[in-house]
Amino acid sequence: EMGHITAKEVAADGLHWTFSPVLCLGRDTRWGRINETFGEDPYLVGELGEAIIKGYQGKDLSADDSILACAKHYIGYGDAVGGRDSCDTEMTFRKMRETFLPPFKKAVEAGCATIMTAYGSIDGTPFTVSEKTLKTILKDELGFDGFVVTDWSNVVSLVTNQRAATDIVEASVLAANAGNDMIMVNHEFYEAAITAIKEGKIELSVIDDAVLRILNMKYKSGLFEKPEKKGDPNCFSCEEHLASSKKMAEHSIVLLENRNSVLPIGNEIKSIAVIGSNADDIQAQYGDWTYFTHPDPHPEREAVKPYFTVLGGIKELAEKRGIKVEYNRGCDVKNAADHDMDAAVELAKNSDLIVYVVGDVISQVGETKDRARLELSGAQQALFDRLPKDKKIVTVLVASKPLAIEEISENTDALICAFNGGMFGGLAVAKTIFGEINPSGKLPISFPRHSGQVPVYYNSLSGWHGGKYMDVKDSPLYSFGYGLSFTEFSYSNLKATETEVSVEIKNTGSVGGFAITQLYSKDLVSSVMMPIKQLIAFDKRFMKPDEQQTITFKLDREVFSLITPEEVCVVEAGEFELMVGCDSRDESLLKAKIFIS
Repeated sequence: EMGHITAKEVAADGLHWTFSPVLCLGRDTRWGRINETFGEDPYLVGELGEAIIKGYQGKDLSADDSILACAKHYIGYGDAVGGRDSCDTEMTFRKMRETFLPPFKKAVEAGCATIMTAYGSIDGTPFTVSEKTLKTILKDELGFDGFVVTDWSNVVSLVTNQRAATDIVEASVLAANAGNDMIMVNHEFYEAAITAIKEGKIELSVIDDAVLRILNMKYKSGLFEKPEKKGDPNCFSCEEHLASSKKMAEHSIVLLENRNSVLPIGNEIKSIAVIGSNADDIQAQYGDWTYFTHPDPHPEREAVKPYFTVLGGIKELAEKRGIKVEYNRGCDVKNAADHDMDAAVELAKNSDLIVYVVGDVISQVGETKDRARLELSGAQQALFDRLPKDKKIVTVLVASKPLAIEEISENTDALICAFNGGMFGGLAVAKTIFGEINPSGKLPISFPRHSGQVPVYYNSLSGWHGGKYMDVKDSPLYSFGYGLSFTEFSYSNLKATETEVSVEIKNTGSVGGFAITQLYSKDLVSSVMMPIKQLIAFDKRFMKPDEQQTITFKLDREVFSLITPEEVCVVEAGEFELMVGCDSRDESLLKAKIFIS
């Protein structure tokens, strides 16, 4: 739905193509572009990527409400060492096939029109010149029939950064012969390629294949008949699109803490102190890749309404209830010296409820903004420490990535993760606080307790001596798949075979809510090391109070496969453990063993 709405609005602007979706895995939260990903899990990234591609492209690429999708960055770009964006990736072909290729396989099966080459390298070979990656695996094995476009300045980077070529002619030869069909930005490539053709370094068949792939997509997009899309300009901010945006924001809210059921708030709350710079910063709420940040930063740009910051959303709902709302910025997100803590604390003391909004700002996220310290910046933690703990505190995270907020998580009454909620993100937070919605979101990415703990993705390999750092707990602060609700769901009667898993789920609370049930698999003995658990299916459904249902997952044999050292996908006979529950933590999961023959 989101992809289709995006396509309609982009096409109405006369454009045919979007450089989305990002199918990189968000496994190191220091990476500046972590916010662009669908999270840390290959299966989830593949499912969401497939869905948005279908939304972008529709059933007819020439239609005025469809655009070309571009799955990127092929491949493993997000696995840069130390979260340091770009070229330094420790990738092998087996690791690529096992962990990073599945989402792109899904994208190809969904008919994705274009794929973008990554900056990184595999076994020391830059992806831009890896013929095995681009031709053998992507085009021949997966059957990708669209065209491959390089990322920004990849060809020149072969000379200047990766030192894989002596000059632009050699770089162009390597890039063209490897299977890149379109070169982004580097105009030098074209003259260099002509020179290489004349010298016999590039066969005309290589150029013919690239040109044919590009022309085929232009033909399918109707570009020869309609050089520019003629979408409906009335779709911008139309009621249908606004309603969907509002719904998406509401479904994206993740409730991480709710001690003593402080939320939703009751009638005893007569005054609310909203504190924190991000409570009223629409740019921070939108995050990266908006008109504030691209193509050039425009921090002074006025936001287009309608939109609701957290402060705006709380005021909107509080006014209807006769609740007094006062705001104090408290402190700057980045500059620790820029604060007025005394005034913020005084306001907090004189209010029934404190809503403290923390997080990051757009100058701290995105390309070239990798981050070594994930703890709260500026004076945000210091201000929290001074807030009166005899008052109820609801902390809201408006941020583009998981931050290390262990002290806050342990000392706040409620914690809401809003990430970058878009134009209605603040209203969704307010609706959660006032109980107008029951939050149902689950984390697609794990939260670290400390910067030094990353990466903390749930599907790691086993065998760590001691199982933890000596000075930090062994678990993430919040695990993949985690998220609370205003109701409770119980699981029972798990039954499992190699082709089907069923479980009974019941809403044991007093309000209706969406249940997101997750199914994980673990290969107990295998010829290569496998993750301690791996998501293989999920189910989302609304359930009324006291309602009970049976959820059934149909399993394909492929979900039990592994990649051998010879890069062959096989299913080995043996015992597997299947786990079902509400998140990835062992204590949340029912378990059953099956034997695969």
